[in-house]
Amino acid sequence: MSEVSIQAERLLGRLSSLGAIGRGDDGRLTRLAASDADRAGRDSLVRWLEDAGLEVAIDRIGNIFGIWRPESVRDDAPVLLGSHIDTVIDAGIYDGCYGVLSGLEVIETLKSSGWRPSRPIAIAAFTNEEGVRYAPDMMGSLVHAGGLSVEEALASIGIDGTRLGEELRRIGYAGEREPGFLKPHAYLELHIEQGPVLEREGLAIGAVETLQGISWQRVTIEGVANHAGTTPMSLRHDAGHAAARVITFLREQAVAADTPSVATVGSLRFEPNAINVIPARASLTVDLRDPDEMRLREAESALASFLDELARSEGVAVSVERLARFEPVVFDRGVVDRIEQAAGRRGLPCRRMTSGAGHDAQMMARIAPSAMIFVPSIAGISHNPKEFTPDADLLAGANVLLDVVRSLTAAG
Repeated sequence: MSEVSIQAERLLGRLSSLGAIGRGDDGRLTRLAASDADRAGRDSLVRWLEDAGLEVAIDRIGNIFGIWRPESVRDDAPVLLGSHIDTVIDAGIYDGCYGVLSGLEVIETLKSSGWRPSRPIAIAAFTNEEGVRYAPDMMGSLVHAGGLSVEEALASIGIDGTRLGEELRRIGYAGEREPGFLKPHAYLELHIEQGPVLEREGLAIGAVETLQGISWQRVTIEGVANHAGTTPMSLRHDAGHAAARVITFLREQAVAADTPSVATVGSLRFEPNAINVIPARASLTVDLRDPDEMRLREAESALASFLDELARSEGVAVSVERLARFEPVVFDRGVVDRIEQAAGRRGLPCRRMTSGAGHDAQMMARIAPSAMIFVPSIAGISHNPKEFTPDADLLAGANVLLDVVRSLTAAG
């Protein structure tokens, strides 16, 4: 195949344009799922899809698809390229959006080059990947893959008390197509790494072959509120101290394991949250991740045992709520091979790697051969306005995506 490259100015311009949508008066970028800002971002994406001559389809969970279905195709199962355009609060401009807009750029480049694919090529922008406003995260792709019913997803109550189904109708993105209507031949997701590995090693491309399993739990500790000055230390049932012990336990366990295991307490709340009152209640979230399912289960079991001992030793009551649980994913070896080969043909240094973050690709891997392409994140920063990837790396990743799509759709 002769070398074709994407149009840099068009891709980078759209990234900048989408990155300007959802900024408040303080300049912070926030496009939470099914918000007014999300509607504005979706409207721009749909206009670009229509301008590219693609068939636009929206399903009941609000997933947006742009489909190129040339008359020459022999097989109706598309190569699907996707990610998301919703963001966290105070976000950067690349996470998710880069994958969606690069997919569009790939199709436009192939169309203008005269490429005649053997099957359709489609783009997906999945709803609520971030999971900031509604739970669970990666919701749109999970529903598409059949892992969550559309009715349950639409009934999800947000952190602001809204219902997702009502909000999708309000912003005009409650589609009519049934989730899962598009059965992909393969799925590819291009993404910034959101970690420091590629930059540290001086590599342009990551061929992602595995994705860490994720276990999210909420731990609630019930103690007894009492006066901070008059209650002896030996007579306290201090929910705050018990929570601190959980945090310390998780860190020590992860560090001592000498494996890729990680553990994070990202949210912690005390009640009554007063300077001179012993906390009666502590609520904290636990995020456990590991690319090996057995190790992930061992980490969960170790935490459960520790919480039982904690309740006895501190004289507190402990309850645990499961928030989300996803097993590790091994991506399709054949698709990963194609990524590595495409990078080599472009002269781009590449390594195989594991994704530490969750992505729509882990859901799509349930129903189609899937893999991911990573490009470097400067300093490993993401979910942050300082998130940055140089233009040269963005273009390199998009060109690798282009070449893999050509190899998957070449007439054989």
